[in-house]
Amino acid sequence: MHLLDQMAEARLQEAVDRGELRGLPGEGKPLHLEDDSAIPEELRAAYRVLKNAGFLPPELQWRRELREAEQLLQQLPECDRSRARARLELLQLRLAAHRRSPMNLLLEDQYRQRLLERLDSSAP
Repeated sequence: MHLLDQMAEARLQEAVDRGELRGLPGEGKPLHLEDDSAIPEELRAAYRVLKNAGFLPPELQWRRELREAEQLLQQLPECDRSRARARLELLQLRLAAHRRSPMNLLLEDQYRQRLLERLDSSAP
């Protein structure tokens, strides 16, 4: 267990011992945890923080757009599908290009700016 995990566990146990966690909504109900087994252990906490803050890495945003475009393409009449196919192919090319090269999220301007704004607003 990492030091940060140990500290968090110790703080939680102290709060339980003092009774501070009694009567909270959802008490006694099972947690619905997401499967994060595909994410390296040392990155899980950071990914969870970013996800809870509403941030998506550009590659994941493109995957979402790709899925949405595929669904929309299926709903369009045949005569309107050529433009939608072009958009879908562009998204597929972007995704493929980023898979070939390692991605540094802090180099993505929009992502970096949103992250910095979020950190500035949460600072005491």
